This record gives sequence, C-alpha cells and structure tokens, in this order.
Amino acid sequence: MEEYGKILVYVMPIFLILIILEKLYGHYKGENTVTTMDSVSSVSSGMVNSLKDVLGLSITLISYDWIVSHIAIFQLEATTLAYFIGFIAIDFYGYWSHRLSHQINFLWNKHAIHHSSEEFNLACALRQPVSSFVNLFTFLLIPAALLGVPSKVIAITLPLHLFLQFWYHTKHIKKIGFLENILVSPSHHRVHHAINPEYMDKNHSQIFIFWDKLFGTFQEELETVPPVFGITRPAQTWNPFRINFQHLWLMITDAWRTESWKDKFTIWFKPTGWRPENFEEKYPVNKIENVYDFEKYGTQHSQKLMYWSMFQAVITLLFISYLYNSIAFIGLPNVFVFGAFVFISVYSYTELMDTRKVSVLWEGIRFLFGIGIIAYFGDWFGMNQLFPYSNTIIITYLVLSLGVSVYLVSVNFEKEKAIIA
Repeated sequence: MEEYGKILVYVMPIFLILIILEKLYGHYKGENTVTTMDSVSSVSSGMVNSLKDVLGLSITLISYDWIVSHIAIFQLEATTLAYFIGFIAIDFYGYWSHRLSHQINFLWNKHAIHHSSEEFNLACALRQPVSSFVNLFTFLLIPAALLGVPSKVIAITLPLHLFLQFWYHTKHIKKIGFLENILVSPSHHRVHHAINPEYMDKNHSQIFIFWDKLFGTFQEELETVPPVFGITRPAQTWNPFRINFQHLWLMITDAWRTESWKDKFTIWFKPTGWRPENFEEKYPVNKIENVYDFEKYGTQHSQKLMYWSMFQAVITLLFISYLYNSIAFIGLPNVFVFGAFVFISVYSYTELMDTRKVSVLWEGIRFLFGIGIIAYFGDWFGMNQLFPYSNTIIITYLVLSLGVSVYLVSVNFEKEKAIIA
C-alpha cells in the first residue's frame, strides 16, 4: 500500500505533464486530440483506479506467493535474469487477461472503461477500472511460478509493465520502423481501440506484439480505414463510476428480464455484448450502427463548466498526492475515510460535468463529509502540521465548491457553444 502510493506520487505528475505536452503539440500541429472534458474524465478515472489499488480494495483468489511455493521447479534469485523472465511472463499474462476481457461478457465490464473514450490520447490510457474487485487471472503467471521467479520480482515488475503501456496511446506517432515487428506501437494500439469492423478485438498485446501474431489476433492499421474510437454502446457520461458499471447493470437487468433459466446463467459467459433472443428489439439500448456517422458525447458545454471541471480535477489530484505521500502517517482506518472523500469528490464533479442536477446533492454530501472530518479530527489528517492554515483553506474550498455547483445548476448549465478545447 505505502510503497505503491509513494511511486504514484512521482509518476502522476509525469503523466500529467505528458498529457499537457500532447495537448500543446496537437494545438501546434492543428490536430487537437486532447479534448478537455474527455481528458478530465480520463484523469478522474485514473485517480479512482489508483486509489482503489493503493487502498487494496480488491482480492486475489489465488496469490502468486501460494502458486510459486507449491509448484516451483527452480528457485531463482532476484537477478537480472529473473526480472527478464518475470517481465515476459507478465506480458504473456497481460495478453491473455486482456483478450479474455474482450471475449467474455462479464469480464468486459471491468475493461469497457478503458475503451470508453471517443478520443485516442495519452489521457485515455488512464481510464482504468474501479470495478475490478477480484483478480481472476493470477493462474496465468504459472509459467513464472514454475521457473521460481520470486514474488518480489513480480510485485516490482507488474506496475512497471503497466506504466510502460502509457506512451502508445497517441495519434501523433504514426509508425516506429522495424520496432513495429517487436513492440506494441501507437499504430497497433489505435487498431485495438477502434470500433471499425476491420479492427474489432485485435492487437491485445501489451508490450510485445508477437503474442498477437503467435495467437492469430494481429491486425495492421490500414491507410484506407482510419480508426474510429470508443465502444459500440457509447457510455454517454463523464462519470467513471457510471461507466464502470453500465455493462454489468445491463447484464443484471437482462438476466432478470429473460424467462429462460439457461440464459439467466449463461449470459455472464457468452461472448461480449451477447443478449437474449429478441432483446435488442424488446429492450433496445443505444448502439452505434455506422461508426462513421455518430455524434460524440459532450462536445458542447459551457466554458465555465469546463474550467471548473479542470480545477476540480487538479484539486482532487492534490488531495490524492497528500494521501499517497502520508499513508503511514495517516494510518488505518483513516486512509479509508480519506479515500471515501476522494471517491465522493470524483463522483460529485463528474455528475456536474454531465449536467445532472443531482450533482448538487452529491456536492452537499461531500461538503458535510469534509466539514465532519475537520470537526472530528481537528484538522485535515494532520495537514496542519505542514500548513498552519490548511483548515481555513480546505473549508474555504468546500464552501466555494458547493457554491459554484449550486450556481451552475441554478443557471441550468448554460449552453454556450464552446470550442472543443
């Protein structure tokens, strides 16, 4: 918990700087791929996902420690060789867990958010699931366990492997020469994120592209078929919590509605997107039929709402940075209280981004929760020791946040036709 949080304190600003640089470069080239509201939603998703991981809000049914202790043929030390083997094993694990998430209905729920952006940029790499509470795929690390790769090697290599998947989420890098035959490139991954029929469910590899070529899921980006991004049942929300559970809710309601007991049980394991017979007609959901002719979500919004959403995301990032840097000092169970405040914060301001009037209710709950924390603990989790006026600053911020939310809702979310920025 503490170690991973410390790593993220350094990694998060790097990611944010790269996203800003991509935005500036796109503006310079006249090809803006980083729309503000979409990027705020992506960054918000990344924050709640990282918080879930740091707080350990997930379980592993069978741990790697247990597997390696029972089946290891060799016992490797934590050498360069062990890290190399571990990295290859994790990439194999990543390919198959990724592929299965695309092919099995209930597994798609935890992965859909990563594909939900209708843009393709560095920010969308941060769209990671908060709904994955159970790790089902540890068994895919059996090759590493057989070779006796130490668990600490896996623990260090896993986040490194994840961070290395950030860079290729961009439209600005076209091809990378001969490395296209070895590594997953932006071109390969644009194919993976596309909803064009030619590209669907291709290029599941995460670092090394040879897994797709080996297992028959490789597709090159075609000059005649420009990728269109998103999911075929568009999320139509900026709220990462809503995106995380939309597909699950559809499966639950379909399982409840169907009269077939067989369908009630098999819907979870059918191919992604499967619904009982005639349900598309009886209970239609919004679905993109023509990938070249649909309206992207939220392309019009007031500039006030856009700038306020950016401000809220930055403030939330500062809250999370303090939490990650002070986990040991804050201690249990207070880190979970802090975490709950962050979750409510993200839910509240992304509801406001969606122009939902209920966002005022969530902001009111957040205000009372924040004031309650200060009243109960006397300050904001020990922050007064670092910043003597932190209580005043945080209370002022909470009052301002509630006031701005009420203002934006009361003027009915003014619909200035803003430039997509």
